[in-house]
Amino acid sequence: MSRCYLATSAALLLLALPGRPAHAQAALPTPITANARKPEVHPRIRSAIRELEAAKVELEKAPHDFGGHRADAVLAVDRAIAQLRLALKYDAK
Repeated sequence: MSRCYLATSAALLLLALPGRPAHAQAALPTPITANARKPEVHPRIRSAIRELEAAKVELEKAPHDFGGHRADAVLAVDRAIAQLRLALKYDAK
């Protein structure tokens, strides 16, 4: 009988426990303050600019000229960066 009582007590105890672990806490909403940062606008475009700038440095430091394409590639990268910056500037208006 004590074995049955023990099993029943354990089952009732498990049912009484909360559905999630005690160490998990619900996230509190972040307070809105005057200094709160706004989410970054167009993060992929800004990332593309950084990647193009890094690619330009890599092109310029390369020991070879990529079959004669390096100069044109650097110019194309410069134009692409300029256009992306203009797009961001236009969107800010």
